[in-house]
Amino acid sequence: MLRSVVTVLTAAGLSLAAAGAAAAAASPAGAGSAAGVLAPAGGPALPAASPTVIVTCPPALPIGGQVTGTTATSVTVSYYMLLTPPCGYDTPITVSLFASREDAAQWRAPVAEALSGPERNGSVTIGGLTPDTDYWFRFTGAGGQRDPYVIGGPAHTAALSACAATFAVDSRWGSGFVATVTVRNSGTQPLSGWQVSWRWPGDERVQGVWGGVATGSGADVTVRNAPYNGRLGVGASTTFGLLVSTTAAPAAIAPTCQPSVG
Repeated sequence: MLRSVVTVLTAAGLSLAAAGAAAAAASPAGAGSAAGVLAPAGGPALPAASPTVIVTCPPALPIGGQVTGTTATSVTVSYYMLLTPPCGYDTPITVSLFASREDAAQWRAPVAEALSGPERNGSVTIGGLTPDTDYWFRFTGAGGQRDPYVIGGPAHTAALSACAATFAVDSRWGSGFVATVTVRNSGTQPLSGWQVSWRWPGDERVQGVWGGVATGSGADVTVRNAPYNGRLGVGASTTFGLLVSTTAAPAAIAPTCQPSVG
């Protein structure tokens, strides 16, 4: 009789265990767990791990550029953007100029900056620079990401041209005279503008100017080029004339000439 009871209880236990295993297998995430959640024995439910997304960028620089133009006071940098985020940059691009390669490498003390347009391939002109000077450039993306690869340069601004002026009295009378001033490009670069200055030794005063624009008053005189005669090629010359009032025409005037920009 005892053996029969044990046999019945053992069979019942095996049936319950089989039923529990079947229920657990039927549950997608284990007994007592929500879908997609793991329930460790004796602990709280934990979310399933998300797969890791790895972005592989192509073996290319995200942006490239080169100097495509210089004047005495400006540098033009052309750029071309090869990649888009997350491997590249968005526009507009900031072009920063530095006074040395060491400053550029450290992003230290940029001397000038300019912003590009929305184009992914374009150019940026930075003005207000010092003539006859080297500059290096770097790029920054729209989100403030500094490009770690490109250090361009040196970009050398052109030297200001030189000019010379001579003063000649054409005719004189008791109360004045007429004079012609000749301006010549004596440098090795074209002139984009000029200005001539001098100081009268006596009571001379300018009454009229043609071929130039007079500024100043009294004994100190400066005449700038007119809109049509500021540009002079190497070795080229132009003139402007003066009507001057005085009690005595000067024996000689030695004007100074300086190039001007624009």
